[in-house]
Formats: sequence, C-alpha cells, structure tokens
Amino acid sequence: MTLTLGFSPCPNDTFIFDALVNHHIDTGGLEFDVRLEDVQTLNRWAMEGTLDLSKISYGVLPLITGEYEVLQSGGALGKGVGPLLIGKNDIPHLSENIGNLTIAIPGENTTAHMLFSLAYPGARNKKFVLFSDIERMVLDGDVDLGVIIHENRFTYQQKGLVKLADLGEYWEKTTHNPIPLGGIVAKRSLDRDLVRRVDGLIQRAVDWSFARYPELSAYIRSHAQEMDESVMRQHIDLYVNDFSRKLGPRGEQAVETLLAVYQQLHPEVTLNRPVFAEAVSEVR
Repeated sequence: MTLTLGFSPCPNDTFIFDALVNHHIDTGGLEFDVRLEDVQTLNRWAMEGTLDLSKISYGVLPLITGEYEVLQSGGALGKGVGPLLIGKNDIPHLSENIGNLTIAIPGENTTAHMLFSLAYPGARNKKFVLFSDIERMVLDGDVDLGVIIHENRFTYQQKGLVKLADLGEYWEKTTHNPIPLGGIVAKRSLDRDLVRRVDGLIQRAVDWSFARYPELSAYIRSHAQEMDESVMRQHIDLYVNDFSRKLGPRGEQAVETLLAVYQQLHPEVTLNRPVFAEAVSEVR
C-alpha cells in the first residue's frame, strides 16, 4: 500500500522521516510517495485535502479539522523555538508604530502569522511570501520588517539584520505552554489501525535518527545543500525533541491552547473533534 506524504526539505523534517521513507526501518510493506515542499504549500494542500499524510503549520489546523487529525509523532513543539521579527535597525516604540510598517510573513496560514498577530494586532500591511525570501526582502527594502523561521533564525545576524522581537517568547509568557509550530496530520478517511501504525513508524524513525545523531545522513545533507552542517545541527537541535517523538498530554495542551486562541480570533470557525488521532502504543 502506498500513502502520499508531504513534509519540508528542512533538516528537522528530513531527520524525522529519513528512516521511514528510505526503509531504514521495517515499514511492513507500506510505501510512501513523498512530496517535499515549503510549509505554505503544504498548508494549502492540506486545505485542499491533497495528501494522505502531511506536515502542517499548527496555524492552519483549525481550518482542516474536518478532513485531518493530528498524529502524536513527527511534529515540532518546544521552548525557544518560535519565529523572530527582524529588521535592518532597531525601531523605538515598535508596537505603537507597527501599523505604519510593512511586514513580510512566511504564509497566511502559518503559526508564525498567528503568533505575530497575537503580539502585534495593530499590524495592517502584511506581505505573505516564501520564508526563504524574507531576509533578502528586508535587506533590499522591499519591506520594513520580516518574520523569520527555520534556518533563517541562524543566519540573519550574519547578514547585518537585527532581532526586534521573539514571537515565541511572547507566546510562552502569555500562555505558559511550549510553542506548537508544526504537526503531522492524517486524513480522517484512512483506516484507524493504519493511522496508528503510521504514527508508530514515525516514532520509530525519530528514534532511529536520534540513535545516530550527531551524524548527518546523506538524505538530510542532500536536501540542505546550501546549508552549513553546523547550521543543520542547530536546526535539528532546536526543532526535534521529545515532543517530536510523542506529543503527550503537555503537547496536546499546547495545541489545544493555540486552537482556543484561534477561535477567540475567529469565532465563525467550527472545529471537528477529536482533533488528535488515537494515541499509538509506545514503540521501542
């Protein structure tokens, strides 16, 4: 049986899925038709119901709960992992002046956009662009500020840009929860036993990669060709942790908090329950 599976080419995702898609673990005959895309494309596809399984931003989850449910494994949550707001120079009284500034954001339905909107509700001039274009847009003056994610967190200072706010820190202080950045979702139409099986396989794949870390596989390196290996490891260290192996009660609480915040902002949206797939038994 073959399932379509989407995730990003970023080191945290290729680290998580390497063993699964390259058969370093026994998948019991399951095959995966892999689509490597940026997160906003994956979010859009999830809204269209394109793939069986996909990485998504938790920011889009409220819009897809009718079609998908969240797996326990494979996601990105944690502390100190949130998006950053950057600019060319420090801006005094930023909150008061945010309505006059143009901000580049990595996709409308991303967690980054939601966290930015929570911290700066007065922002009016937003440009939704590919995350890898944002540093250049700020440097070229196409926008005043940018919200950065992924490896750009580790490169913006080298380019002379400055951090104006840590949007994840704002979330942590106001909600006292880890930051739910992205998760893995499965179509509700899939067989329940199959979904639990895939969840367990992803968990085993994470364990496989951690057992070999800090070694970087050829699969990880091949999809991060322009990235220094030290940056790849920083990326993995920041975004892959125990929550990637299993959400657990604390991870689920963080996601539920994000959904509650979203519903306060968008009361017209109805969530399908349960949001989470049935938890898989612990795999070793």
